[in-house]
Amino acid sequence: MSFSRRVLLAGVISVAALAACAQKGPVDAAGRALEPLSIVTASGEHQFMVEIADDDAERARGLMYRPPLEDDRGMLFQFPTASEQSFWMKNTPSSLDIIYIDPQGRIVSIASHATPNSETPLPSNGAANGVLELRAGRAEEIGAKPGDQVRHSFFRP
Repeated sequence: MSFSRRVLLAGVISVAALAACAQKGPVDAAGRALEPLSIVTASGEHQFMVEIADDDAERARGLMYRPPLEDDRGMLFQFPTASEQSFWMKNTPSSLDIIYIDPQGRIVSIASHATPNSETPLPSNGAANGVLELRAGRAEEIGAKPGDQVRHSFFRP
């Protein structure tokens, strides 16, 4: 292959790689994909960028062994069907708020300030197919309560 064809091929590959990266959307410092999510409370609409855990391996790993979340970050666990959910904090070194969400995006319940590294189950106390983890205390700071609306493409209001 001639030099000019190699340069052209390298250029095409570079453009394709850049286009592929651009289509993935925003990422955090570790290269994890993020999606926008908002919570509508009595105090207004609050914006977050969340990682998605939508398969068994991602849901099992969650935020284990990770540093504390920033105020505008979270992880949204997506389940195929709504049912009673229960989370724990095993191997999770920082406290979290765990928000259980129904298929229409309404908050079912909130487990506030979950104890780091605890194996105590924290039940949803109702059917949920979404679970949002935020930095501990964040739900209270924005005034989130059961019945408030979570907006993300996963939910169908």
